[in-house]
Amino acid sequence: MYWSDLFAALALYLVLEGVMPFLSPQSVKRLMQALSSLQDRQLRWFGLASMSAGIALLYFVRS
Repeated sequence: MYWSDLFAALALYLVLEGVMPFLSPQSVKRLMQALSSLQDRQLRWFGLASMSAGIALLYFVRS
């Protein structure tokens, strides 16, 4: 793996992460409020599902 690939992935992540707050800040505020009301266990499952989807997508793209 090259460092430039890692930094390119990080840059793309930051761009994608910033799209929603830029386009609809009120929706992001409502989403954050809804997430804060979830139990820890629910958030952990959501995080696990997100990581698993990311790993599967990365495997698919890199193979």
